[in-house]
Amino acid sequence: MGELSTLPNIGKVVELQLNEVGIETIEQLIEVGSKQAWLRIKSIDESACINRLYALEGAVEGMRWHNLSIEVKDELKKFYDTIE
Repeated sequence: MGELSTLPNIGKVVELQLNEVGIETIEQLIEVGSKQAWLRIKSIDESACINRLYALEGAVEGMRWHNLSIEVKDELKKFYDTIE
């Protein structure tokens, strides 16, 4: 596994998906952001759900996604709902 899997919430499968969509470093993930990273993953994996979006945001913020603030989760949910 590479450096992305050192981030919270990023396991082998998500790291491989991120690599497949052109995100191979922590810096790239932070630059792209959770929403765009999730959209890229969604384009190759229709099963990408809200929890994966939360996981990506948690990784960007350096925390387990369960610890994201309610405001951040609400904002991500609104974004997710516009896509679904």
